Amino acid sequence: MMTRKIKLWDINAHITCHLCNGYLIDATTVTECLHTFCRSCLVKYLEENNTCPTCRIVIHQSHPLQYIGHDRTMQDIVYKLVPGLQEASFTAEMKKQKEFYHKLGMEVPGDIKGEICSSKQHLDSYRNGETKTDENSNKETSEEKEDNDYHRSDEQVSICLECNSSKLRGLKRKWIRCSAQATVLHLKKFIAKKLNLSSFNELDILCNEEILGKDHTLKFVVVTRWRFKGTIHITLIGDLFPSRMAT
Repeated sequence: MMTRKIKLWDINAHITCHLCNGYLIDATTVTECLHTFCRSCLVKYLEENNTCPTCRIVIHQSHPLQYIGHDRTMQDIVYKLVPGLQEASFTAEMKKQKEFYHKLGMEVPGDIKGEICSSKQHLDSYRNGETKTDENSNKETSEEKEDNDYHRSDEQVSICLECNSSKLRGLKRKWIRCSAQATVLHLKKFIAKKLNLSSFNELDILCNEEILGKDHTLKFVVVTRWRFKGTIHITLIGDLFPSRMAT
C-alpha cells in the first residue's frame, strides 16, 4: 500500500478551537451543527450567547449548554496527531487545580492526588514506549472491574433534593452523596426507583430553576450551575413534557 505523508499544518484547521485558536483540549461538540471547541472555551462563550461560535446557528434559546457533548474520538485524534500535547495539557490542568486549592488555603483532595499519580505513571510509560497491548489492557480492565469500589474513591458530591410536585413527595430521605462522575440520568433513574415510578421520564431535575440535561455529570452541574460552597440544592418536578412518555 502506498503511504502519503501529510503535514500537521495542512490539518490544523480541523483540530484547533475557533475560540482560542489553540489545539482542542477536552473537545466538546455542538449537537446541532457538529462544530467542535475546547470545553472551557465553549462553556464560557455560552454563558452569554446561545449560538454556535462558528456558524451562528441557534443551539437553544434558553439552555444551550444542554446541547453540547464531550467528543472523545476527536480528542483522541488530536492527542495522536500533536506530539506532547496530552502531557502538556495534563500538566497545565494539574497546576491550575493546585493553584485553586492553594488560594483557598486548602490541601489538594486525596482523589485528585491519586489521579495525578496514576496519570503521571501512564504518561511515563507511554513516553518510554511501554504501552500495553490490547489483550493485556483488556485483561487488566476486567481485573479492575472485579476489584472496583463502586466509585467510592471518586470525588463526591452532596445533594439536597427538594420536591415541587405532590406526586414526588414520597422520598423519605432528601440527602444524597454520590460520585461526581454520575450523570443526571443516573440520578433520575435512582429517584424513579425510590418513588416506584413507571419511568424516569415522569420527572425532571432542576438546579437554579434550569432543567438539567440527562448527560451532564454532577461535576459539570457543580461547575456551571451551582457556584456556591457546600451541598447542591436540586428541585424535582413532574415531567414538563408528557409527550416524552411515548418515546
